[in-house]
Amino acid sequence: MFLASSAKPIDDNLKNLVDEIEAQSLSLSILAARQFRYSLRQTPIEVNIKEPRQFNVLEEFIIRAAIEFQPPPTEDKLASVLGLDSVFIKTTTATLRTLQTLSATSPITVTSEGRSFYEKGSVPQPPYPVQFNAITDPLSDKITFQSESLSETVINLPDLADFINIDNKIADISILTLEEIQKNIQASGLALHVPEEGKIVTSYKVLTPTQKIWKKISLFVIFDALEDKLSIQIRNGKQILESASNLLEVLHAEGKISLQALCKLSTETINFEREAILKQKNTEIEARLEKIRQKVLVTAANSSEKVDNSTVVGEAIQLRDGQISQAFSEVLNSAKNQVLIYSPWVNQAVVNEKFLTLLQKLANRGVWILIGHGIARREEDEDKPIPLEIEKKLRAIKTPDGLSCVQIFWLGDSHVKEVIVDQEIHLCGSHNWLSYRGDYLPRGESVYKVTILHQVQEAYDFLANRFQNHAQKLWENAIENRDFQLAVESVCVWGALGMEDIALKEIQQNNWLELLPVWLNVALQGLRSKNLPGDSASFKTALLLLNQVSIEEAFVELLQQGWRKVIRAIATNNPQTALNLLSDEVWAQFLRLNIAQESDSPADFILSRE
Repeated sequence: MFLASSAKPIDDNLKNLVDEIEAQSLSLSILAARQFRYSLRQTPIEVNIKEPRQFNVLEEFIIRAAIEFQPPPTEDKLASVLGLDSVFIKTTTATLRTLQTLSATSPITVTSEGRSFYEKGSVPQPPYPVQFNAITDPLSDKITFQSESLSETVINLPDLADFINIDNKIADISILTLEEIQKNIQASGLALHVPEEGKIVTSYKVLTPTQKIWKKISLFVIFDALEDKLSIQIRNGKQILESASNLLEVLHAEGKISLQALCKLSTETINFEREAILKQKNTEIEARLEKIRQKVLVTAANSSEKVDNSTVVGEAIQLRDGQISQAFSEVLNSAKNQVLIYSPWVNQAVVNEKFLTLLQKLANRGVWILIGHGIARREEDEDKPIPLEIEKKLRAIKTPDGLSCVQIFWLGDSHVKEVIVDQEIHLCGSHNWLSYRGDYLPRGESVYKVTILHQVQEAYDFLANRFQNHAQKLWENAIENRDFQLAVESVCVWGALGMEDIALKEIQQNNWLELLPVWLNVALQGLRSKNLPGDSASFKTALLLLNQVSIEEAFVELLQQGWRKVIRAIATNNPQTALNLLSDEVWAQFLRLNIAQESDSPADFILSRE
């Protein structure tokens, strides 16, 4: 059995945080947690800032005259033109020269800087000083500026620098160029250098020698059983310091730091813990599946004195390494109407041209694909969000009627990795279905392929419910903002879940008849896969809504096309079912809305291939 928490190298004042981290995700185990101190450098600096003000009438006239008069005027000539005492002109030009708006010599000549300010309707003011602090952080390899000073405190903890040689690549503040200072000010969010507003930092100087400021940090060594991965995490309180964590992971990978020295955590202990955790996880899965097998056998025994294993419906088999990708491909190819996938992460190694081609093939034969992703509790907290380019490619998979056949959403807060096809096959385990590295090397991963129907149904109900809840939230948002695209996504998800009746009910209740053509295209995908029967009550309900549609509606042409396709798709499988839908009242509406022509008869209409 793996080590108890009390036996792990975990500092006493970090135990509560360790429990909290492990409670947030059952797949995470903290192998070690220690506190250290490390030093920042604080340097007080002063910058001079020049910013503009609106020029007065006389300043504007002088600058304009200097630009437009040929030859440029002198102060005395300009005073004569304006009928003013030359003292007023000379005083103003002297001010403009100190602001570097006019050149220092006569006649009056505008500098390039002066022309720039004139175009903006302003002149610069005399520079003024501002003092703040430059903070150099060797772990994040960054310089930040802040108004408040960090206070010096005594921290009686081990110095991280005694264990890790951190190369300080940050140049001394005093040798940075003015441009580098300006960029760092902007990156720090201080509104001191704003060129687009004419506010410019023109110079800087270091005021006093650099101080060493101690900071407390916590280091965690974390094993993720789902990822079979060891990671190092640095935190300031509960806040994860991403740059520092990444730096230590790189140093550890390069063999430049020792977890034995840092945390008294040997390689042997890590391997022992890893094997124990993975063994426990696999034992739990095996026990759950064995329980399912036993239930099936008990059910069979209750119905027959002699158990015949051939009567047991479904099975649960374990797949490993190379078997997994082959099974994934085979299961997807077998899909007849629906694929549900949950993968915490999505990357291009899996979502390549071959995978996209397969999805398009499924879409063409009527299969819907719903993909959920996300592992964090909030979408903005995702470390590895789905690249927008990949999401765009997935949404570009279309049904033959032009709808996005792949509906992909962040659902979040889940480590599960599963695939459910046609509510008949369930794949679950440690394999990252949509973020595999693509090298197909064995990593000791295992996946269970389950076809025991009630077990598949349990998994389906849970995941489908998540998609259904998401569709409802999208719909509520669409209603509130009258967002047509969000409404389309909701209708597509409902259609993918075989809930066309719910989609139609929402359209009817909210009087959003513009969505009827979308619903018809969703229904066509269901007819194509034979998952939606032609005699579904939903078609009769949709036909009753025709009397609420005016021939003048902007969407009427799409409605015409949609109903023609739907009736003929139903007729392809069962002509009588299609004819039964075309009652006298419905046929009158078809003629009124030009869905059918006066020269048509219902029998001719369902056979037409227009």
